[in-house]
Amino acid sequence: MGFFQSRFFEPTWKNKVLILQVAFTLLIFILGIAKIATKPSQIPFNRMDIVAISMSAKSGAFLTYEIVTMKVDKFKRFGSLKAYAVLNTLDVVFWAAVMGFSFKSVAAICSGANCGIGVVIGLMAIVNSVIHFWAAVIAWMNHKHFKTYGVSRGDDENLDSGFPPQYHELEGSIPQTVAPPQNQVVAELEATTAGRDDGRIDIDLSSRLVRRLSRLAPIEKPKVSLEKPSDLPPPPEYSETGQSSICLNIVIQVVGSRGDVQPFVALGTELQRHGHRVRLATHGQFDKFVRDAGLEFYSIGGDPAELMAYMVKNPGLLPSMKTLRGGEIQKKRKMVNEMLHKCWDSCIRPDELTGQPFVADAIIANPPSFAHIHCAQALSIPVHLMFTMPWTSTREFCHPLANLKANGSEMSASAANYVSYSLVEWMTWQGLGDVINAWRHTLDLETIPFSEGPCLAETLGVPVTYCWSPALVPKPTDWADNIDVCGFFFRDMPSYEPDADLKKFLSSGTTPVYIGFGSIVIDNPEELTATIREAVRATGTRAIVSRGWSKLGGGSPSDDSIFFLGDCPHEWLFQQVRAVVHHGGAGTTACGLLNAKPTAIVPFFGDQPFWGHMVNAGGAGPAPIPFKSLNKDNLADAIRFCLTPEASDSARKIAQKMSREAGVRRAVASFHANLPLNKMRHQSHPIHIENRRWDPLTATLASLTTTTVGMMTSASDIVVKPIQAFRPVGSEESRRASSSRDVSGGDPNNHNPRTPTSMNDDDVFGRPAGLTVPHQLNKSRSTSDLHRQHGTAAALKGSASGVGGFLKHYYKGMLLDLPYAVSEGMRNAPKLYGGQVYDPGAVTDWKSGSIAAGKNFTHGIVEGIGGIVMEPIRGGKKNGAAGAAKGVGIGLLNMTTKVTSGAVGLVTMPGQGIYQSARALVKTDTGKAIAEARKTEGVGIVQRADKNKRKWYQETVTEAYEDAQYR
Repeated sequence: MGFFQSRFFEPTWKNKVLILQVAFTLLIFILGIAKIATKPSQIPFNRMDIVAISMSAKSGAFLTYEIVTMKVDKFKRFGSLKAYAVLNTLDVVFWAAVMGFSFKSVAAICSGANCGIGVVIGLMAIVNSVIHFWAAVIAWMNHKHFKTYGVSRGDDENLDSGFPPQYHELEGSIPQTVAPPQNQVVAELEATTAGRDDGRIDIDLSSRLVRRLSRLAPIEKPKVSLEKPSDLPPPPEYSETGQSSICLNIVIQVVGSRGDVQPFVALGTELQRHGHRVRLATHGQFDKFVRDAGLEFYSIGGDPAELMAYMVKNPGLLPSMKTLRGGEIQKKRKMVNEMLHKCWDSCIRPDELTGQPFVADAIIANPPSFAHIHCAQALSIPVHLMFTMPWTSTREFCHPLANLKANGSEMSASAANYVSYSLVEWMTWQGLGDVINAWRHTLDLETIPFSEGPCLAETLGVPVTYCWSPALVPKPTDWADNIDVCGFFFRDMPSYEPDADLKKFLSSGTTPVYIGFGSIVIDNPEELTATIREAVRATGTRAIVSRGWSKLGGGSPSDDSIFFLGDCPHEWLFQQVRAVVHHGGAGTTACGLLNAKPTAIVPFFGDQPFWGHMVNAGGAGPAPIPFKSLNKDNLADAIRFCLTPEASDSARKIAQKMSREAGVRRAVASFHANLPLNKMRHQSHPIHIENRRWDPLTATLASLTTTTVGMMTSASDIVVKPIQAFRPVGSEESRRASSSRDVSGGDPNNHNPRTPTSMNDDDVFGRPAGLTVPHQLNKSRSTSDLHRQHGTAAALKGSASGVGGFLKHYYKGMLLDLPYAVSEGMRNAPKLYGGQVYDPGAVTDWKSGSIAAGKNFTHGIVEGIGGIVMEPIRGGKKNGAAGAAKGVGIGLLNMTTKVTSGAVGLVTMPGQGIYQSARALVKTDTGKAIAEARKTEGVGIVQRADKNKRKWYQETVTEAYEDAQYR
């Protein structure tokens, strides 16, 4: 590996090597023409005669892309360091093939000048292959350096540009020129959206991408008018301890601050009252908080304080340049990777404290936990999302993180609102999609394509419950029945006894206001403390200031006008104050309004601006003040607004409406209503994620893209994995050890064979080499010797896996995926002209594939041929002669698309089914782990049962087994 660290692979050599590549490629192209011109007429023409020309043309195209995107400012945004590395790696293989073909041609027939030219081409192909290998190593090292540090080796131009590198460049996703359909969207997405300092993104409604997406929005339905909020259906009646008809193991996965976790503690407590066993999986810092509420706890890792600090510095979806230079993106991606693995563990691993077995029967999660749908798919169990911020597409308001810009667009406001959700989701998926897909592979799940990942929850119809008050934001009329708005989640009032100093402050003067920012971590708490002091002094009020995670006030003592407070339940504290000023977290906002307190919100990121605007719209507070705009004057004005009679009256009206809501109980009822109970009592609840096809063209292009990307990635592995295997020992070992400590949380006993406890950059960002170099080295042998031996094995295995992956992607793509994509594209084509699309059912195994093929073929023949007659008749009845003419065209289109889909599907659908069945037979690790966990849980249940119950279990299981044998 020391050779690759030499000065010959410095980035300064890149331009010189590029000149050599162009020169040799051009010379070989000319010699290829000369070889054809000098070929004797009696020798038959064959493909070996044109291999030099064709490969030169192909390399010329690659080099043109590289030069243009590196040197021409207009096209630099289409460049990618990983693209350069992949393309040069492919050329290494291609020029080796040219060498082989040339010498084979010479060995077969050698005559005169033609023979000599063939030999020269072969020799030059060897040199060109070496030159491209040189360029590939430089490119891969540049890509690796950029991925780690955020800047190219030896090039600091990006540091002064003011703009962060694009995600496809920073994280190594496939470049636009390699994968047109997916990355055309990525390029347009980057041109359509722009990050802002206030945590929102600007969306250009006049862009081509937005216009195309608007066509996919469902037809707008007439709105149902509601005279007043009381017209909303009231929450159902509940008993305090209503037992559910089925008792489940429920894991609740939550990522966020304490304010995000607290509502789910209330939810878990209510679920327990209904007989469920509840485990709350969240950050380790909340262990005591969760267990004190009587719930089981499982740590998913991650540091909420670090997350909050990151979000304050980078409130939007795009990080700042300072953050990139500091390596924060890589740290957060590692943190997400760790949390994904731990979220899976929370579904099947025993309790970390008691060792009691646990296997989840259902998952409840907030969307930022990311693992929910994938864990549910692996376990074949239902999943239910709950959140405090709108995350489902609607025409009534735009995504809370989106800022729409018309720019002359004629798009309706409702369509723009609807599209904003997809764009924000795509921005998020672009940054984390590769991490999620890499983790899915460890669960034996297939890769989710770019077209499906961002809006997976909506595509699958996952139930969503939003925990805000309908009095503030009623449920949009275009949300389906599986989406509910139930009210805020409030926990039971905790017991709290204030200390003597707080009692004295409350009783010694006028009622104070509350000012606090909870779990927000601020860079300069001293400056914010001074701003608060001056604003309080200007308004002549008294204030209770919560120190929070930022430690406001530092070591300053309290005085007669300001009392600095540590941890205190908001439920009690907000009853003691006149008004509240805070960051706008959903839980804090809800608590303040429930206690009829006027509320001023200083938002930092996320849903906080949304709640600020909602409170302001309800008249219970001023317009939100973004934290970066906060000063003593606007803070004083906000406090004065909250002390007005009008604000108090509005807050009191909202509180009256909220007091009639049973948010937590209604959420539990929503969860129960969406459970597929009939299936859960007798079988699993499988989640099937498929690649939707919109039309034949995009279906074909998307399939070709996926196949090409897979082939190129595997081809690059032939070179990349050996390089990874021979990296230096010393620095790498120490870095891995440090990474291991960070990820595992310092617990050496908490080891899961399915979850890596040591992760390096390649585990998160790239494709690791075939074997992992061991961390504990044999004392009887030197470190370098053992590393070299294992490195050689890893290199060989890595290269072999690259060859195998290349062949797999080629044959699967060309023989299976591409024909299936054409069939599905034809089946979905009628949707483009307003027709109905028949669904033959999901293809999950050979049986379902055969059934779907039969249904699709029958429907295609009947509807396709019958439509030639029926469509003109239907059109004539509606619009006369013009409608009949249109019906003729639709009938012909239907015959083409539906009959073709049915005929092709007879082969492709069973083929897909056979592939899925074969894959299920091979990918068995996750299934075995789940079965073993369920077996352990069952044994534990029987062992803990009393004698009568144990006998009943034995009789029931025996009877069920005999019934199964009989069937």
